[in-house]
Amino acid sequence: MNDTLTSKEIETNVDFLPLNGTDYVEFYVGNAKQAAHFYKTAFGFQSCAYAGPETGVKDRASYVLTQNKLRFVFTTPLQPEGEIAEHVKKHGDGVKVLALWVDDARKAWEETTKRGAKSFMEPRVEKDEQGEVVRAGIHTYGETVHIFVERSNYNGPFLPGYETWTSEYNPSDAGLLYVDHCVGNVGWNEMNQWVKFYEDVMGFKNILSFDDKDISTEYSALMSKVMSNGNGRIKFPINEPAEGKKKSQVEEYLDFYKSQGVQHVAIATNNIIETVKDLKSRGVEFLTVPQSYYDTVLDRVGTIDEDLKDLAPLGILIDHDDEGYLLQIFTKPVEDRPTLFYEIIQRKGAKSFGKGNFKALFEALEREQDRRGNL
Repeated sequence: MNDTLTSKEIETNVDFLPLNGTDYVEFYVGNAKQAAHFYKTAFGFQSCAYAGPETGVKDRASYVLTQNKLRFVFTTPLQPEGEIAEHVKKHGDGVKVLALWVDDARKAWEETTKRGAKSFMEPRVEKDEQGEVVRAGIHTYGETVHIFVERSNYNGPFLPGYETWTSEYNPSDAGLLYVDHCVGNVGWNEMNQWVKFYEDVMGFKNILSFDDKDISTEYSALMSKVMSNGNGRIKFPINEPAEGKKKSQVEEYLDFYKSQGVQHVAIATNNIIETVKDLKSRGVEFLTVPQSYYDTVLDRVGTIDEDLKDLAPLGILIDHDDEGYLLQIFTKPVEDRPTLFYEIIQRKGAKSFGKGNFKALFEALEREQDRRGNL
């Protein structure tokens, strides 16, 4: 047996796009000052940095919020013209940037563009007295973009051009830790095209697939594939609608967002019971499942550390795989358009995404759709 690898085999085994994690998620919104206040109040984020007219930026205002390893940026246009204003007019408030933390932003941009990515931002060095950051970006589904961020030579609060934002109002955090995964909704028969994009352009692997038999109810269905980078720190499930008697929540999202886009951000916690209690007390609204769900759930998932009497009143769902189990719950959409929502997830070993809960979750989503008249 020949143990030497050919150069082609070596190339395919090397992770050409090493990612350290999610650097930030940027939202284009109609009123960033109010959005920032909402996320502080409802989700326990803290003030971090600000850019706007006072810092020399004339066309927008951006507020940066943090919580543990989470970094959310809310950006609003200051005039009715321009790309940000058009994005908000078309989509409502939504995710524009899924930024990825890298050691070498130039190389990340070169490796992805030579493999077919459309450039959003050529590599550029941004400097101030705190050091320098290198950023570059590519387009992905819809109007969403990935920006590669290299910040090893920077000591400022966020990026050059931002100043520290201090506030007397800083609610306690809610135990939210980091981005577990981000889910994208794409159009009919487009999932495999975007799976191929992440495989070919970014070197991701398809680690899980769900078809319309896995994710369906009496009325609607969807298909989903989970894409993961080499070290597993970045996971992007991609959904597309599937045929059903009525409109699926993916179709509803596409109708109201007016294109493909980020459907939800899943955020990790180490204590989902306390986190959900805290978030509910702050006004965050969650989807609910019938209490009958808890009558048989342990028959399916086996022994868990938590007591069902603590999980059931909160509507927290449970699922398992070969490596353990997970606890998860989903918010209602956080805006008036039924588009973006959040998942709160606590993993107790499980690497999966709650396949056993899909039916209960979709029925809960359909009840909300029906109330809106969109089912």
